[in-house]
Amino acid sequence: MQRNNPIRLRLLSFAVIAYMCLAFSWWSILLYTKNQDAFRAKVDTLRLVMVAEGTFGNEERFKDSEPFTSLQEQYQRQEWMIFGEAALFMLSIIVGVWIINNSYNNLIKTAQEKRNFLLSITHELKSPIASARLGLETIQRRKLPEEQVERIAINAQHELDRLKTLVDNLLLAAKVENNYTPLFERENVHDLIRDYVNRMAMAYPDVEFSLDLEENSRFADLDRTGFMSMIGNLIDNAIKYSPEEKLIHIHSKSDGKTLSISVSDQGVGIPEEEKKNIFNSFYRVGSEDTRKTKGTGLGLYILEQLVDAHKGSIVVTDNQPKGTTFTLHLPCTQN
Repeated sequence: MQRNNPIRLRLLSFAVIAYMCLAFSWWSILLYTKNQDAFRAKVDTLRLVMVAEGTFGNEERFKDSEPFTSLQEQYQRQEWMIFGEAALFMLSIIVGVWIINNSYNNLIKTAQEKRNFLLSITHELKSPIASARLGLETIQRRKLPEEQVERIAINAQHELDRLKTLVDNLLLAAKVENNYTPLFERENVHDLIRDYVNRMAMAYPDVEFSLDLEENSRFADLDRTGFMSMIGNLIDNAIKYSPEEKLIHIHSKSDGKTLSISVSDQGVGIPEEEKKNIFNSFYRVGSEDTRKTKGTGLGLYILEQLVDAHKGSIVVTDNQPKGTTFTLHLPCTQN
């Protein structure tokens, strides 16, 4: 019943707008008719006055006379005023309908994205907690070999790291919208990238990483926290959307003014019509009910906010023969 309320409200709004258009059209026609009647009455009165004064002559001379043409111009101006107001009103109605319809669609889209976010965040929060709890309960209740205990502990730690990353992303998403200010320091870009890749390689042993880091991009003035978050989001996304061939290629270069870092995968790719939406908060490709990949829809949103804070840009292109390439362009200085 509640789902039908917005639809009914929308239909009611359109019905009211349609009634207003019909009513205004009727009043415009009525006003035009009254204007014509008033003009004819004034013409008849003018004709009688001119006959009484003996200046009438004939009908042709009457219509060429100055009083008649002046009267005709006056009522023609009134007709144009009626037509102009009617056209302006109809244009206002059309613009209003477009704004209402666009706002309604945006509300529906936002509501769907928030629904997807709530579904995904619920799963993302419950999954690592449940997994870590199950591992600890298993260790507590059973006597297991040391190797198995170590494996369960590592898995539990991995799940808790996932949980920490999720919470950090939620906090960072709130921060970048308000008071995030980059703190630029000289950093070894290669070491930062390799450090993150090494951690991901341990967590995802089935993923193959290919690094092509050009020497001229080794050092740059960057915000370390923001840079690691940007690189992390790109690599995490590449892993997440590479269900078959998990090959992640990372390339960096610099011309002394701009640091360019690209992360390419061999995954499913992003449809062209979706590329303009992927940086919206809570937005994820597809439906949350059928989506298999994990996530909250905040990663690329945070990424774009961080890139903007660095006064840089990000470009999304199709990788060949398949997959996606994200390329960061960050202004920087280097040695």
